[in-house]
Amino acid sequence: MVKSLDSRQFIRRITLGRDRVPSFDHYPFSIPAIHGLSTLRLDSPVTMFVGENGSGKSTLLEAIAVAWGFNAEGGSVNFNFSTRASHSSLLEFLRLERGLQRPKDGFFLRAESFYNVASEIERLDAVPGLGTKIGAAYGARSLHEQSHGESFLSLIMERFRGNGLYILDEPEAALSPTRQMALLVRIHDLVAAGSQFIIATHSPILLAYPTAAIWSLEVDGLKQVEYESTEHYQVSRRFLLDHHRVVGELLDGGSS
Repeated sequence: MVKSLDSRQFIRRITLGRDRVPSFDHYPFSIPAIHGLSTLRLDSPVTMFVGENGSGKSTLLEAIAVAWGFNAEGGSVNFNFSTRASHSSLLEFLRLERGLQRPKDGFFLRAESFYNVASEIERLDAVPGLGTKIGAAYGARSLHEQSHGESFLSLIMERFRGNGLYILDEPEAALSPTRQMALLVRIHDLVAAGSQFIIATHSPILLAYPTAAIWSLEVDGLKQVEYESTEHYQVSRRFLLDHHRVVGELLDGGSS
């Protein structure tokens, strides 16, 4: 039985200081979902952001992570490196309402920059005199000695310890459907161990998490939606139920 985080959610509410925004005509505030953001309550231990490419999922997730104290390129709050400064100014206008308890663990996973995190771990472990090797917490094998998908799963299986805040940006990017199911189980175990997840995803498998609050970033703002009403579920279902017809329609349309 999953324990509710109602009274001890690590992040309980996200508020955009709209009165301090210099202009809603410029990026990132011109993104429709950000433009319409006022206050977002996080009432579930698992919050999912969905939306088309360019809808602002990663921008919002990154701002939340950096506002909490995570490194912009990913890692734990103890990571402090920059390969390329690319995060937006959104975090300067966000206010996070924190719960009464502090997490004992935490990690910000960005699929696009996880290679940089793995490289930083190897760099730190090569520095003499720093004590226990960081890489040992991520499994027996170096993250760079594994496939992209294997390293993602090693991170989540080995490094995530529970009672933590985990912010994941498209964690399914390198995972097969079977590995996505394994991730779903791991999320469930970590939630039972008192963790909170905030996830941006396109995966209908991850979106199916039973108690997840799903927020869709759309052209007219953020809307909380049910799993079956997401485009990800509807498109996947239609394709799998009659893939011959869907593929035929796509290819016929493309050749006309």
